Amino acid sequence: MPTGVATMIYALGILGLFWLDRDPKARTSAALWVPSVWLVLAGSRSVAQWLLVGQPMARYSPDLLEEGSPIDRLVYTSLLVVGLIVLASRSRQVGKLLRANGPTLVFFLYCAMSLLWSDYPDVGFKRWTKALGDLVMVLVVLSEREPFAAVRRLLARTAFLLIPVSILFIKYYPELGKGYGVWDWKAVYTGVTTNKNTLGVICLFLGLGSVWRLLTAFTCQEDTGRTRQMIAHGAVLAMVLWLFWIANSMTSFSSFFLGSAVLTLTNFRGIIRRPAVVHVLVAAIVCGSIAVLFLGMAPGVLSTIGRDPTLTDRTGIWSVVIDLTSNPFVGTGFESFWLGPRLPKIWSLYRWQPLEAHNGYIEVYVNLGWTGVTLLAVVIATGYRTVVAAWRRNPQVGSLMLTYFVVGLVYNFTEAAFFRMMAPAWILFLLAITCVPELPFARSEDQAKSLDMPFVPTWQQAETTLSEEII
Repeated sequence: MPTGVATMIYALGILGLFWLDRDPKARTSAALWVPSVWLVLAGSRSVAQWLLVGQPMARYSPDLLEEGSPIDRLVYTSLLVVGLIVLASRSRQVGKLLRANGPTLVFFLYCAMSLLWSDYPDVGFKRWTKALGDLVMVLVVLSEREPFAAVRRLLARTAFLLIPVSILFIKYYPELGKGYGVWDWKAVYTGVTTNKNTLGVICLFLGLGSVWRLLTAFTCQEDTGRTRQMIAHGAVLAMVLWLFWIANSMTSFSSFFLGSAVLTLTNFRGIIRRPAVVHVLVAAIVCGSIAVLFLGMAPGVLSTIGRDPTLTDRTGIWSVVIDLTSNPFVGTGFESFWLGPRLPKIWSLYRWQPLEAHNGYIEVYVNLGWTGVTLLAVVIATGYRTVVAAWRRNPQVGSLMLTYFVVGLVYNFTEAAFFRMMAPAWILFLLAITCVPELPFARSEDQAKSLDMPFVPTWQQAETTLSEEII
C-alpha cells in the first residue's frame, strides 16, 4: 500500500477512535489539552527530535547531555507556564490538593535543595523544572471539575495518538519507526519513540488504560455508549499486543501481564468485599518479583522473558554506579550523577553507553542518597494508603490507580522511572498516588439524577482516617 494512502487510512482510523469513545456528558475543560500534549511528548519524542525527524539521530555525548535543546526548553517552559496559570485560576482546589499530598511536596523540595551540592546545579535546575512540570500537569488533571472523566480522556487521547502512529511508522515509515542496533545491527522497532524500551512503556501503561476501560464498559449496567467504547479500546488493545510482540520488550510485557491480572481481580465482587485480599495480592506480586529477579528463584521465569541471571548486564551496572557515588547520605544532587567525569568511566565499561542505572531505587540513591530513598519510601507508603482507600471507595476508578501503583513498583526493579522528568511511567505513577481531597461526584443516586450525571461514589477523602479505611 502506498505510504500516502496508508497515512490517510490511519488518520481516519484515529478520528474514528475518538468518535467511538466520545462522551458528551463528560465535562472537562480545554485546559486538559495542556497535560495531554505534555504526556504525548513524554511518551514519544522531544520537540527537537520531531523537528529533526527523518534525519540521522545524533549520538549522545556528555556535552550534548549538559546543554540540552533550546527548542525543547522553550516549548516545555511554555507548557509549564500555561499549566501554572490554569492552577492559579483554580487556587482553592489546588490548595486542598497540595495540603493533602505533603510527602510528595517534601520529596520535590528535597530534590530542589539537593542542587546546592550538585556539581552541575544549572543543568540540575533545568531538569528539576521539567520534573515540576510533571507535577503541575497531574494537578491540572486532578483539579478538573470531573477528575474521573479527565483521567479517562487523558489516557484515551494519548493512546489514540501514540499507538496507531507507532504502527504506521513501523510498517510504512521504517526510517522513523525502525532502527538497527549499533553493535549487532539487529532490527529495533521504536514506533513514535526513540528506543524499544520507551515504546514498551507506552504500550504498558496505555494498554492497561484500555484494559481498564474495557472492564468498566463490560460491567456498566447502563448502555451509555459502552459498545462503542469497547470497540475503540478493544482495537487499541489489539494494537498494543501487536507492538509488544514486534518490539520484544519483555520487561514491559511481563509488567502488563501482572497489571492486567491486578485490574481484573480487583474488579471481582468477591475481592471487593474482602479488602485484606488486596494486601495479600500486592505483597505476593512484589515479593514474587523480588524473589525471581534478585534471589535466583524460578530461573525458568527469567529465561522465558529473555533475561539471564545478570538481567542483561544490569547487576554489573548497579555495582559500578554505587561505587561511584561520592556521598551515600545525600547523593550527587538531582539528575547530576550521569554528568561529568563519571559518564566516560561508565561508558568505557559498557559500549552501549547507558544513561541510567536500570533500577529506579538505585537511581534515586545515586542522585539523592539514602535521604532521597527514605523520602521516596514515605511517598510510596502514603501512596499505597491513598490507592487502597481510593479502591475501597470506588473500585472502578481505584482499580486503575492501584494497578499503576503496583506496576510502577515492579517496573522500577529493572528500569529507572522514579522521578525521571517527562517519563510516562513516573507521570502516571504520580497521578495514581496523588490524593484528591474532594471530588464533585454525586453523593447519592437522587443527586446524580438531578445533576444528569452517572452516580460514582467519592473517590478519595483526605479528612478521613486512611488507616481505618485500609484495616
